[in-house]
Amino acid sequence: MENNTSLQQQLLDAGVHFGHLKKKWNPKMLPYIFAEKKGIHIIDLNKTVDHLQEAAAAVKQIAKSGKKIMFVATKKQAKEIVSECAKRVNMPYATERWLGGMLTNFNTVRKSVKKMQSIEKMLADGSAESLTKKERLTLSRDRDKMEKVLGGIAQLGRLPAALFMVDIGHEHIALSEAKRLGIATFGMVDTNSDPNKVDFAIPSNDDATKSIAIITNYITAAIAEGLAERQASKEEEESDETSNENEARARRLEAEAQSEAGRGGRGRGGAPAGTPAGAPKRRIAGGGASRRPSTGGSR
Repeated sequence: MENNTSLQQQLLDAGVHFGHLKKKWNPKMLPYIFAEKKGIHIIDLNKTVDHLQEAAAAVKQIAKSGKKIMFVATKKQAKEIVSECAKRVNMPYATERWLGGMLTNFNTVRKSVKKMQSIEKMLADGSAESLTKKERLTLSRDRDKMEKVLGGIAQLGRLPAALFMVDIGHEHIALSEAKRLGIATFGMVDTNSDPNKVDFAIPSNDDATKSIAIITNYITAAIAEGLAERQASKEEEESDETSNENEARARRLEAEAQSEAGRGGRGRGGAPAGTPAGAPKRRIAGGGASRRPSTGGSR
């Protein structure tokens, strides 16, 4: 409970509770509004804490399962915060502008990413040296433009499992694409937005830098926890596999040793076990050449 109280205090200090002007509100946000002060709606931080923790638990599970969560924030005050958080947990992000079809037309976008990577390779390995100065300059400019928009999704080989958005109204194209593809959606929802549009709505001020930072960092920390647990369980499995392999090897060696002992039960040439090597063979009683019985008389 103390943890919740301190989190609530941090949210309060960051101004997460400040909503929009009353005249700009969305009536669907009514359950999350605590009061109205000087014409501005105040968000109920108890609800924010509950929804934030619920969203954090969900993203942690997604990260633990090895899937990707894409961060989306193209608002000026959110760009830097969001891109830094996404890089920290090695997740894809879109902070410059949302390309129409980034999810719904993913294969085409992947082709653009590959083109960008091939230009980067050309410029890095010196194969662009054969081009004229003007052509090299054009390539560099193209690369920089593409890097700005596609850099955050360069390592994204398949569609993400979830989207985390700052201001769902501002990122409505990303939201509708995710909905069409059945991708889970998480979002900071201010008093002027419809919380029912996202799977996990976090009622919060989506305009103030401090508010965006505290919510995004909390979500990022949950993702980091999920990734750490995934790594720990992987290592545990590997150590279990190693110990199982060692046990199997020990059993195999033991079985081989026993079968060797079984084969060594009879000496060579059928000599009884335990007969020292090179021991003289026992003579047959009355050994020697058999004599003919005497006939008694001479010829």
